[in-house]
Amino acid sequence: MATIKDVARLAGVSVASVSRVLNNGPKVSKKTIEKVTKVIKELNYTPNANARALVTQKSSTLGVVIPDLIDPFFASLANGVEKVARQNNMQLLLSTGLVSADSEMQAINLLIERQCDVMVVHSKKLSDQVLIDLSTKVTGLVLIDRYIEAISHRCVWLDNIEGGKIAARHLLSLNHKSFACISSKHQIDDPLLRLQGFKNELQKTGADIEPSLVEFGDPTLQGGELATQKLLASGKSFTALFVYNDAMAIGAISTLEDNGFKVPFDISVIGFDDVLLSSYSRPKLSTLNYPIEEMAMKAARIAISLSNDVSEVSQAKDYKHIPMLIKRESTSFKNN
Repeated sequence: MATIKDVARLAGVSVASVSRVLNNGPKVSKKTIEKVTKVIKELNYTPNANARALVTQKSSTLGVVIPDLIDPFFASLANGVEKVARQNNMQLLLSTGLVSADSEMQAINLLIERQCDVMVVHSKKLSDQVLIDLSTKVTGLVLIDRYIEAISHRCVWLDNIEGGKIAARHLLSLNHKSFACISSKHQIDDPLLRLQGFKNELQKTGADIEPSLVEFGDPTLQGGELATQKLLASGKSFTALFVYNDAMAIGAISTLEDNGFKVPFDISVIGFDDVLLSSYSRPKLSTLNYPIEEMAMKAARIAISLSNDVSEVSQAKDYKHIPMLIKRESTSFKNN
């Protein structure tokens, strides 16, 4: 594999001159540019990203930390970051945190070891203080789906409480009076905040949810199926079901239908996230749109901006997003 020294030797110029050509530096003659460019093509030379970062003090990689590679929600997040990386001629470096403080820290350290100082991080387990400390070391660190007031200018986040309230208002507007919920068993903020918002909105009208009609499970299709089986086994009736995410909601619909309930005529079901699968479920799923790809693109642009201009770090900003109700076929008016 050719090196920058090989290019310099064959072009008859210094390594510094080759570096200036590669980085569009000033004071490089047209003749030097032509000679170096010709040799680069002949040798099929590709600059080493880490070496360039050491010279320019700028990373050519855009890192992203997500919990896993399976969930389509996180695939959309990574896709948004990748789009911005391509637009800026940067390489994408992806690492997984597995919803564990140790794994999240390892994932971030892996990016740092690769000379990556521009990164979008989805962290649910690291403490606020750890992330604040990291932000002083990593110039272009931006958090997604997490809000920390001390570094609010580095946070692109969704108002989950408001999302729960929107879901409740939708079901109340359809004349529902008996409710159940399925939430994620993971001890993170998102499911707690969505459930809190949902309950708070119901209580404004005098409605509430019995503790036995709130079930928890893995945030997957199977998790939704098992949680719904437990709800049905409780023997308590309900006409509306608010579910933590779309995967669990689709699993819930499958179980309800298998047990003789027609969705939405017997029980209305509303999910959260608006992943692609929600448009193809039967019935098509009513849900709350979580604009994760759009948010990921914004987070990536902010990360690059912070890396290029440290002065922006002191400018407090609020990058809050509000979920939007997507009405489809899994919710309908309840005749009492």
